Amino acid sequence: MGPHPAVAAIRLAVRRVLHDILNDHTPAQQGTAHERPPTPLVLVACSGGADSMALASALAFEAPRLGIRAGGITVDHGLQAGSDLRAQEVVLRLRGLGLDPVEAATVTVGRDGGPEAAARDARYAALDAAAARHGAAAVLLGHTRDDQAETVLLGLARGSGIRSLSGMAAVSGADGRYRRPFLQLDRQTARKACMVQSLPVWDDPHNTDPAYTRSRLRHEGLPALEKALGKGVIEALARTAQLSRDDADALDAWAGQAEASVRDAAGLLECAKLYALPPAVRRRILRRAAIEAGAPAGALFARHIEEVDRLITGWRGQGAINLPGKVVAQRQGGRLVIRQG
Repeated sequence: MGPHPAVAAIRLAVRRVLHDILNDHTPAQQGTAHERPPTPLVLVACSGGADSMALASALAFEAPRLGIRAGGITVDHGLQAGSDLRAQEVVLRLRGLGLDPVEAATVTVGRDGGPEAAARDARYAALDAAAARHGAAAVLLGHTRDDQAETVLLGLARGSGIRSLSGMAAVSGADGRYRRPFLQLDRQTARKACMVQSLPVWDDPHNTDPAYTRSRLRHEGLPALEKALGKGVIEALARTAQLSRDDADALDAWAGQAEASVRDAAGLLECAKLYALPPAVRRRILRRAAIEAGAPAGALFARHIEEVDRLITGWRGQGAINLPGKVVAQRQGGRLVIRQG
């Protein structure tokens, strides 16, 4: 008798990602016929919640069968009493699954961008450091289809454009470090997989705290949408994310190809040539130029780019536009100059 359908589904999702990681990290040619490629290490980021515990168990099961070393890391944000003890419990659970190396990373959460964004930034910094320290080929994240739907709705509420609507990528980070095997699986499948395997699960109280935007969306917003529009909203939003990502990737590629054609011999952007481009392509070029000048990508919003775009499309002699990172954009003699102020 095979495993429970939920367990089979999470294992299959992880197996596919591990095959991709092997393909990405296996040299095309070895020096000699007797040389063997180094055994890659894959880490799982685990909070102790149902999604990440299901992911950890699937990784522990599948990795040895593919000749992959499997480890884990849990991040202690220090935002709740006893969080250090809980992190050590997660470490013990991961070791109990047979993962090695396993560690807990303690971070200090700042305030930039709000509590959720600050915690996320601190968490990814810790995961990046752990991956570099252990030489990991990849870090698996337990984001599900439900998480993807929430991300799309948050992007829609911010009015951040098609890239924001594309949600989370299955592969992201430097050199494709982060992999999300569960983006096609719902949250209930992961929880059921934990239940049938008798895996202990910790439910983060922040996930039900109405002080957090994502929590309100999860427990109030999405249920209200499903009540009004019927079942299938989460699947539709996740599908929207993939379609939006395909469109955004195509527009990014177009902008990359068009950028050289709108610069003069000195490398300055020519306003007339920018004006001739479709708005979606032009604004991508402007955003890229602002980031290259020193504007932090995370602080550069659609409203900033729209203001710069008006220097091209609605020129009436207006002054310079101040952007995050002390970057200034201004029109000078038919050229758009974006530089540190």
